[in-house]
Amino acid sequence: LIIMASALHAIGPLDGRYRGRLQGVADYFSEYAYIKHRVEVEIEYFINLLQLDPPLPQLSGVVVNEDLLNKLRSIYRDFNDEDAQWVKQTEFKGGAPGGPPLATNHDVKAVEYLLKYKMSQLAKEPGLEGLNKVKEFIHFGLTSQDINNTCYPLMILRFWRSVYMPKLMQILYTVDLFARKWADIPLLARTHGQPASPTRMGKELYVYVERLRDQMEQLEAVPHSCKFGGATGNMNAHKVAFPDRDWVSFANQLAFSLGLQRQQCTTQIEHYDNMAALFDACKRVNTILIDLCRDIWTYISLGLFKQKTKAGEIGSSAMPHKVNPIDFENAEGNLGFANAIFEHLAAKLPISRLQRDLTDSTVTRNIGIPFGHCIVSFDSMLKGLGKLKLDEAAIRADLDSHWEVTAEAIQTILRREAVDGAYELLKEETRGAVVTRASVEGFIGKLEKHETIKLSAGVIAELRAVSPESYVGFFEPGPALEVWAGGKFGHSLAPMLAALDEQRAALAAFFDA
Repeated sequence: LIIMASALHAIGPLDGRYRGRLQGVADYFSEYAYIKHRVEVEIEYFINLLQLDPPLPQLSGVVVNEDLLNKLRSIYRDFNDEDAQWVKQTEFKGGAPGGPPLATNHDVKAVEYLLKYKMSQLAKEPGLEGLNKVKEFIHFGLTSQDINNTCYPLMILRFWRSVYMPKLMQILYTVDLFARKWADIPLLARTHGQPASPTRMGKELYVYVERLRDQMEQLEAVPHSCKFGGATGNMNAHKVAFPDRDWVSFANQLAFSLGLQRQQCTTQIEHYDNMAALFDACKRVNTILIDLCRDIWTYISLGLFKQKTKAGEIGSSAMPHKVNPIDFENAEGNLGFANAIFEHLAAKLPISRLQRDLTDSTVTRNIGIPFGHCIVSFDSMLKGLGKLKLDEAAIRADLDSHWEVTAEAIQTILRREAVDGAYELLKEETRGAVVTRASVEGFIGKLEKHETIKLSAGVIAELRAVSPESYVGFFEPGPALEVWAGGKFGHSLAPMLAALDEQRAALAAFFDA
């Protein structure tokens, strides 16, 4: 891999060392993507104006047909680097072909000038001459935030459906697969870092399956809302120009056609409350994943998981033997960084002075940053999970060295049999002591011959059947992820299931290695 000069000179890692992983993020949150989405919203707004019934008198001369609509939509569908450069030149320098000679110093106005230029070019085609007369209906009655506050939720929605949720589904599937495969592997639990009642490796991983599923359902429930209502949210300009039209219904339909919900009563900007809810939900997902990373890191440090090695990789510049859990450490670091930015976005964006100040503008430009760190983290986790090898011998040795964890089982059976002071008997025998299979068997032997505690042969057999490997309680995995997802998700379901199938294929030979 050759690191290009632009990456070497990048200020941050997302556009530097991680850039090769993040095209899916750049497709929705780069400056180029932002401009392209603005062009799309402006064009769709103009098309909706053309399609008003009855038509606005000033637009009635335009023949609206599929050919015209396709040509208009091709402006954003065929949007390219040259178009984006045109916009940036108009904003910062001026003099772009067909544009104003001086800089606008305004990004949305530069987009408006691009579209007027494109319209004048289309008007040269036979039958489209009338477009020159209606160019002023580009951005008609709007403020910049009608465009920006529609773009951002649209960008997030598309990224969320096509990149974020499918990638998260791959992590969920991987953990779910491991939980099912290792459902019967006994595991020494640790509470407060100390040996505790045994559990199962599959069950402990399935804890994260359940947690992630719950949060993904909450993510699905968050509305993706936009603001479209003019300079201060009242559609003043639309009303003064055409007071007899139902502009509220018009704006609602425009938002709906883009897959968004329009907020009905706003200032110049959207409330950002739903967006903040989405960021908070993403934070919770990240917090769960940090917890998972730390648990797997700990299992690796205890020797219960090993990691597959790759030829040529180096774990330490000083210690050649090292195979470090770097993928989980990388994921944890990036998830924490993403959460710090999500926290600021969620706390800041819903606050704006009176009808609007400009603080949201510079902050929203960073929305892609936490999502970029999320994707870096997701990829690192998938890579780390793909290296894991369960060491069953180490797990069973760990269990066998801690027979004290059978104390709970034994004292519970004794209490069932109404043995007075059962808890205290076991406490005296086990607390702070080195407890082995032999010492537990010796204790049961004492009970069998005890003068005052009379236990049946069946109960003694029950006690002798207890071991760290057998004392694991209940665990049954839930429904398959396809069954769960089918009843919970709408438009995002197809890409999620496609990502699941991709991960299933990637892990097809995992347990054969």
